[in-house]
This record gives sequence, C-alpha cells and structure tokens, in this order.
Amino acid sequence: MDIKLLEKLTSFGSPSGYTTNIIKFINDYLVSLGYMPFTNQKGNLYVKVSGDNDYTIALSAHVDTLGLMVRQIDNDGKIMFTQIGGPILNTYDGEYCKIHTRDGKVYTGTILSTSPSAHVYVDARTKERNCDNMYIRIDEVVYTKADVLKLGINNGDFITIDPKFTYTKTGFIKTRFLDDLASAFLLLELLKEIKTYNLQLPNNLLFAFTTYEEVGHGAASLPDVNEILVVDMGCIGNGLNCTEEMVSICAKDSSGPYDYNMTSKLIDLAKKHNLSYAIDVYPFYSSDGSAALKGGNDVKCALIGAGIHASHGMERTHINGLKNTYELIKLYIGQK
Repeated sequence: MDIKLLEKLTSFGSPSGYTTNIIKFINDYLVSLGYMPFTNQKGNLYVKVSGDNDYTIALSAHVDTLGLMVRQIDNDGKIMFTQIGGPILNTYDGEYCKIHTRDGKVYTGTILSTSPSAHVYVDARTKERNCDNMYIRIDEVVYTKADVLKLGINNGDFITIDPKFTYTKTGFIKTRFLDDLASAFLLLELLKEIKTYNLQLPNNLLFAFTTYEEVGHGAASLPDVNEILVVDMGCIGNGLNCTEEMVSICAKDSSGPYDYNMTSKLIDLAKKHNLSYAIDVYPFYSSDGSAALKGGNDVKCALIGAGIHASHGMERTHINGLKNTYELIKLYIGQK
C-alpha cells in the first residue's frame, strides 16, 4: 500500500464545504490512471467501472472532514469559530491551524482556550472547551478587530487543522481525519489495481467520493445503482469488538440496521477467507448509507471500515486494519 498517498490526502484540509482542492487532486489522479471521473452539482466525484452485467454496486467513501469556520472577530482581535461536523474540541486545544480567506490568502494560527495560561487564569485547566470559550490566535500582529479585517479575514472563512500525520515502525497510522480519508485511500488503491491489472469484474461499479457526509447529506442523491457498500471508519471502544487491526462490519448504527443480506455476505466472506474482522453495533453514528436511504434512493446498503481509535479526535489505525478492509472490499465485488 502506498501510505504516502494517504498522507497526501490528509494534507489538503477538506472540511465539509471546502473540498475543492482534494476533489481536484483525486480527479487528476484518476485521470492519470486512465479514468473519466465526473462530479455532481454539490461536488461529489464519481467513477464508473464496467462489469459483465447490468447490476451496479456503489462503493462510497467521503473526503470531507471535520473543521472550523470563522464566526466572529472580537474587538481585541480574537478570532472566534463555529465547528463543522462534530469534533471533540478538547483535542483541538493547542493545535496549529490555517485560516483560508475567500480571496485565497492563508494565515497560520493556534487554537486556544480563552484562558490559555496557567500562570494567569485560575480556570486555565478547568474551563470547558467549546466554541464560546476557544479562539484562534493568529500568527500576525493584531490588537483589534480592524487589524484582523485588514488581513482580509472575515466571518465565514474556513479553518483547517494540522493533521500531524505519522506512520510508525510498528505499523500504526496516526493522524486526524482517518475518518474517512483512510477509506478514500483504499478506494483509490483499488481503482489503481483494477486499471493496472485490467481486472474483469462481474458487476458494474460506481466509486463515489462524497463531500458532505460529516454534515449528513453526502450521498443523499446517487446516480442509479442497485446497492451501496459504504466504506467508512470502524468504531472502537466500550461494548465493541473491533480493534485497529480489524475490518469492522457494522450491523446497525444510530440510523438503524443495514441490509441483512449484504451484511451477512460480508460476514461470510470475512469468515471464509480468514480475515481479522468484528461485527459491531455503533451507538452514535450515521453514514453515507443513512443519507442515501433518507434521500429516497431505492438502494440497499451495508457498512464496513478499518478500525479507527479515538474518532473525531487524534485518530489512529493500523496497516493490518487497512489491509483487512481492502481484502474484504475486493472479495465483495467479486475480484480476489
């Protein structure tokens, strides 16, 4: 696996609503492989791969991530923010970030509590970390709201977070936004393998790279397909069986159960081929499959993903989890 490609994907900064750069990279990458990708009006990118019959399976991963947006500039120059998606804001305290203005300027800064110093503020350790109690300390000489406005920064500008990508000698990948760039990476690896080896597939495939999953409507509308295999992060924690080295097969999440036959087939394939896998029920979760069904698409859906620890914080998975997920995808589409 080309882990450098995964690192590249995490480097763009692509919160929901600000995915143009990563979509362009993926588009150009796929064109270089000989594909003809296309987009819909809201920026989802699709690639069709022809099979031997008229049945079409969609493989979905989302390229939008969590992030922030400027919501207010205080009189003393503090840049206040609103969150995009559901990040655990405690984990953002002290993180480096970038502010992207509407005219293309980029400024660096740090996300901090409004009580950032233990030597000054009695509540530095105890103040709740939320959008009212945190701000961006920009790396520019500013003392007033007017100083910030002169830089071209305004309400509605996107803020991206330093992912701090690391691939350890022990096989762990730790970085922000493995949800769901790890899955997008796996689909790109599969598309490369299909083209490199001219693989013949039993069914048509539609690869979908969606751009609004973190805010609930990524795959709300789909081109005409029969089913969708959503590849998203596998949950790890209390009451769950999955580890970072496994592929997680989700039987049910907050939006309800996934398709019985699709899920059963995935379980049977994982068992038959001795993959390291878990079957789990996710307590606080929804996916592009949820959005597709709520959007009125006449499809059946299943959900799998590599086990990812500390979701919506500083996430981590293992190369074995990625490999097990990749193998299960290949088995499911009928090519091994």
